[in-house]
Amino acid sequence: MDNETRVQLYNKLYLARRCEDAIVQFYPDDEMRSPMHMSYGQEATAAGVCHALKQMDPIFTSYRTHATYLCKTMECEKFFAELYGKTSGTARGKSGSMHLANPALGHYGASAIVGSQLAPAVGTAYAIKYKKEKLVSCVFFGDGAIDEGTFWESINLAALKEVPIVFVCEDNGFAVHTPSTQRQGFSNIINVLKEFRIRLFEETTGDVESIYETAVEAIGYCRSFQKPVFIKLNCYRYLEHVGINEDFHDDYRDKEEFKKWKERDSLKIQRTRLIDEGIDEENIIKIERQIDLQIENAIKKAKLGIGPKPEELLQGVLI
Repeated sequence: MDNETRVQLYNKLYLARRCEDAIVQFYPDDEMRSPMHMSYGQEATAAGVCHALKQMDPIFTSYRTHATYLCKTMECEKFFAELYGKTSGTARGKSGSMHLANPALGHYGASAIVGSQLAPAVGTAYAIKYKKEKLVSCVFFGDGAIDEGTFWESINLAALKEVPIVFVCEDNGFAVHTPSTQRQGFSNIINVLKEFRIRLFEETTGDVESIYETAVEAIGYCRSFQKPVFIKLNCYRYLEHVGINEDFHDDYRDKEEFKKWKERDSLKIQRTRLIDEGIDEENIIKIERQIDLQIENAIKKAKLGIGPKPEELLQGVLI
């Protein structure tokens, strides 16, 4: 892998992590009136896959969409404006954190209903095939979505119609507080999906470069043959299911496992890797300062912005 790609992957990781650092810092001020499902700790899945996609490949995501949105768009001005409920946000301040979207930059939308993004992603893939476009549709979802009927319907239809879709399962091991061992009567979804006409990929390390290389192979196959692929990526969220705090006091997961994942934190590893590959640390610091300034300016602008007027309440709502 060339150093330019390594730096670009680091840029994505750093932007996603630092934006959520800012959320942790400012959320207690109670100006962001939106639930926060943080990507903290599992940014590498978004960074690796999004960097392997083309800009206009459409992606669909779950409510845990901060990292995927930031890594796909590489912008945070509209992002923070939406979190602060301002009209300059992605949905004029009316959607909040769980329904981010920026179609102009390839992010077609996030949904707060578990698994509900899967069917629209398959439909989009069918439209791509029908119009003979050289794109792929990509959908991110957690392992909890596998328990939904819409997952199996979407997988089945994608295989049956041979549409160009990339299913990305961000497997952090839990659906809210319930581990997969208490929800699923199988040990690995990859083994189950072998019965479907779909190409399967798996990456277990959480390392952004390994994820990127896996995604390049999977997306390349999907784009070339216009057939579905499924990528299972193991990851770990550092914070609670919803909110900005740790939740180890709830005793549903082992803190020792968290420590193991934290030791191989992808952001930390990638920064060290850049230095080991001969990139001057001063150049890395310069990149970090530029991103920090981008975030600082976005937050300042968001705080000074205006919110939607009451008469806008039902605008854009289908009733």
